[in-house]
Amino acid sequence: MQSDNRIFDDFVKVLNGAAGTMAGMGREAGESAREHLKSWVGGMDFVSRAEFDAVKAMAAAARDENDALKARLDALEAKLAGSGSATATGATAPTSDIPLA
Repeated sequence: MQSDNRIFDDFVKVLNGAAGTMAGMGREAGESAREHLKSWVGGMDFVSRAEFDAVKAMAAAARDENDALKARLDALEAKLAGSGSATATGATAPTSDIPLA
């Protein structure tokens, strides 16, 4: 036998409403936290992956150029050391022998 008790029906409706309200509050709190995190991280000076890769490629190119220039400098120093008798007397090497470019 089932009784028609309006108090229980009203109580269930109140609980369902409270559960829906709590679920909505939870979703809103999560969205708010996500927005705060985005604004916090966005305010920091992080670089994008594309920017990082571009700078990494520039650094590698600069390193390669530095190695090439070091090799040229070593070759020029070896050439100058080979003609050490001229430098020992105080004479300087002619600049026409040194390639500039």
